[in-house]
Amino acid sequence: MGDPLDFSGKRALVIGGSSGIGNGIAHGFRQGGAEVHVTGTRPDEGDYLEAEDSDFTGLSYHQLDLQDREAANWLSAQLGAIDILVLCQGAVRYGRQEFEREGWDTVIDINLNSVMDCARAFHPGLSENSGALIIISSTGAFHAMIGNPAYGASKAAAVSLVGSLAQAWARDGIRVNGIAPGFVPTKMTKVTTENEKRREGVISSVPLRRFGTPEDMAGAAMFLASPLSSYITGQTIIVDGGLSL
Repeated sequence: MGDPLDFSGKRALVIGGSSGIGNGIAHGFRQGGAEVHVTGTRPDEGDYLEAEDSDFTGLSYHQLDLQDREAANWLSAQLGAIDILVLCQGAVRYGRQEFEREGWDTVIDINLNSVMDCARAFHPGLSENSGALIIISSTGAFHAMIGNPAYGASKAAAVSLVGSLAQAWARDGIRVNGIAPGFVPTKMTKVTTENEKRREGVISSVPLRRFGTPEDMAGAAMFLASPLSSYITGQTIIVDGGLSL
């Protein structure tokens, strides 16, 4: 038996792989030998290099605006069949904006509607390759979020979607699983991770006494896409250092 984490000859696509957790997952698959494609909203990768801590070494970048409900179909037609699809797109609105219709709609559109749009668009190719679909949600799916009702609801829905698609698409040869990250320092969590008091409060609540990293999430994603998890489908793995305990 060869290395089960050798993805040579496989094609992976990480939606939202231009930064943060998605970028870390993309590099995990790249280091495992896969051909890796990532998406982001900016015109090209150079825009991310100036604004964020992103690394596009060995990755193929594609601009993708998921507020366009046909964008996923366009990208699927361009790329063709892939083996691994990781859906890591995400939006959040602070300052109680999610209680208003505009904020609610924006977060739900990205965190839920676009997830199904992408899954639907790449379904034929994943079926052709007996592929793996991995949906990134959040531990926020499992508890109340006083200031972010749309984020919490959309992530809970994403966890539910993992189970529904796993059951429906098993007959097509597709395994569907998910990852629910805890606190990982990214642009979306900096309201906590860059606030000293909040940061210390979170770390003191994590049994492993640290924040997670994109590399931690990459390890879980690679496991779920590998033969090591060949009898696992419909599951969302919580990767939070024990915070939810």
